[in-house]
Amino acid sequence: MDERRRMVQDLMERGYIKSEAVRRAMERVPREEFVPEGERHRAYMDMPLPIGEGQTISAPHMVAMIAELLDLEPGMKVLEIGTGCGYNAAVIAEIIGPEGHLYTVERIEILYERASRKLRSLGYDNVTVIHGDGSQGFPDEAPYSRIYVTAAAPYIPDPIMKQLEIGGKLLIPVGSDKFYQELVLVERTSADDYRSRNLGGVAFVPLIGKHGWKFH
Repeated sequence: MDERRRMVQDLMERGYIKSEAVRRAMERVPREEFVPEGERHRAYMDMPLPIGEGQTISAPHMVAMIAELLDLEPGMKVLEIGTGCGYNAAVIAEIIGPEGHLYTVERIEILYERASRKLRSLGYDNVTVIHGDGSQGFPDEAPYSRIYVTAAAPYIPDPIMKQLEIGGKLLIPVGSDKFYQELVLVERTSADDYRSRNLGGVAFVPLIGKHGWKFH
């Protein structure tokens, strides 16, 4: 059994991977392709790794947990805020399939360029990477079935909530910029109504932008 399959097996045994769709996606995506050369030997360890510019690639258990919570289906249109290295985007893209589409926004230009090249080279034609302020979402292609914010916001940005379709779901870490937040799941129940619930403590880098933290 290779390292990737061992990682997936471990995540299944620990209860992070519950569905066949997430298992298949994480078996297909080569995590080593998304980490710096010097970190490749740790690509399948269950830990976050630095990717440069003060950013990290999330630990595999977090990627699996988020993918399960998003309850993704083939054909969905999804928005991701914070592309980073592009690994999470690849996992989402595998699940939603060629009939779905992922729009992912990255504010740091060098990460945007790297992720764009990597996702393109690996054949993820159902992913569009955008360079911009993700705290404002990406209204050009709204509404979305699912939105996932990969960085912690001081509050849930109103423009992002408004880009959800009715029945759509948003996952976002909310709280401190100091690596402790609450993961919040928001569902749009009608044109004007939303329902939210707290899913517990997480640790993410801060969301920077107009509707995020301002100090960077």
